[in-house]
Amino acid sequence: MSLYRNSAWFLKGVTEFTRNAFLSASKRFVEKDLEVSVAGRSFMITGANSGIGKATAMAIAKRGGTIHMVCRNKDKAEEARADIVKETGNKEVYVHILDLSETKKVWEFAEGFKRKYKSLNVLINNAGAIMSQRDLNAEGLEKSFATNVLGVYILTKSLIPLLEKSVDPRVITVSSGGMLVQKLRTGNLQSERGRYDGTMVYAQHKRQQVVMTEQLAKTHTNIHFSVMHPGWVDTPVANAMPDFHQSMKDSLRTPEQGADTVVWLSVSEAAVKNPSGRFYQDRKMVSTHLPLAWTHSSPLEEQKLMSVLEDLAKTFQSH
Repeated sequence: MSLYRNSAWFLKGVTEFTRNAFLSASKRFVEKDLEVSVAGRSFMITGANSGIGKATAMAIAKRGGTIHMVCRNKDKAEEARADIVKETGNKEVYVHILDLSETKKVWEFAEGFKRKYKSLNVLINNAGAIMSQRDLNAEGLEKSFATNVLGVYILTKSLIPLLEKSVDPRVITVSSGGMLVQKLRTGNLQSERGRYDGTMVYAQHKRQQVVMTEQLAKTHTNIHFSVMHPGWVDTPVANAMPDFHQSMKDSLRTPEQGADTVVWLSVSEAAVKNPSGRFYQDRKMVSTHLPLAWTHSSPLEEQKLMSVLEDLAKTFQSH
C-alpha cells in the first residue's frame, strides 16, 4: 500500500467515515424512505447476531420483515433473536447456523434453504472475518478468503434462482472503506506468498466483493445488487484491529449508524431507482477508487476473479 493511498484514505476517513460525518450526512437523508412496511418480504442476513448485522435485523424486523439470521454461533444467535423479538414484537425471526468459512457447507445450506422456502426477497452479505494469522479450512482454503469472498460468492450464486422468483429481489454486500487502498489482485488469492497481514488481506477481500457485485449485476439484471461501506463502526471487526480501535474509539459510529445504509438499500424504493452494481456510503453512490490512487483493475483481471470463484464453487457442489 503506497504512502499516498494510506494518507489519502485516512484523511477521507476522518472527514467521511466517523460518527460526526454520519450525523452530518444524515441531515440530507429523506426520512420517508424508511417509513415503509416490509411485511410479507423475507430477508437473509449473515452475521446477524452482533454489530451491523444485528442492527440491520432489528431495523427490518421493526418494519415487519421476515428475518433469516445466518450465524456461526448458536447461543449468540438465539440470544440475539430473543432481543429482536422482544424489542420489535416480530416473531418471524429464524436462526440458521452456518460457518461461512466451511465452503461445502455454504453450498449445502443454500440448497437446503431453497428446498424449504418458496421466496427470498433480499440477501444481505454482512458476515466477515479478519484473521491474525494465515489459517486453512477443512478444504485447504485460506479461511479469510473462504469466509469473505468464496462463501459470499457461493451463497449469492446458489440463492439467485430463489431471488429471481421473488418480488423486487435485492442483494446487498457490506464491504469496507479499507478496500479503497487495494487494487484487485488475483495472483495471490490464498495469501500464500509474502508476509500475512490480516488487515490488508481483509481490505483486498473487500475490494474483491466490490468487483464481484459489479460483475454479478451485469449477468443477473433482474436483481438489484449493491455494495456499501458502513463507515468506521464500533463492531467486532473493528475490535480485531486493536490499535485502530483504541485511537479512534471516540469517533466510531454505532452499529445502528453503520447499518443505516444497509437498511436503506434493503427496504427503500429510492435505492432501486439507482443503477444496479454500485457502491454506497451514507445512502449515496460514491466512487470505488481514491483520486490518483491507481487502484483501477482491468476487465481481464475482474473476469479472472469471477472465473476462479466459479471454478472453486463447482468443486464443492455435489450432485
